[in-house]
Amino acid sequence: IFQGIILFSAVIGFIYGYITEQFGWTVYIVMAGFALSCLLTLPPWPIYRRNPLKWLPVQESAIDDKKPADRKVKRHTKN
Repeated sequence: IFQGIILFSAVIGFIYGYITEQFGWTVYIVMAGFALSCLLTLPPWPIYRRNPLKWLPVQESAIDDKKPADRKVKRHTKN
């Protein structure tokens, strides 16, 4: 939704700015599209929370258990 609204407003803004030969109108229309897309997508609207994603549980990593001294240091060879 976010990218579609911005793309649509950019195309409309470019066409309108080209016809009126005013770059400022292009910028205003794109900024209005950005504001509209932010208003529609950033707040936690109930419509987006109907089917929440199930995330995987946190797994402990074996790398975190090692001490810094136990890790091998990678060195680059000079050619």
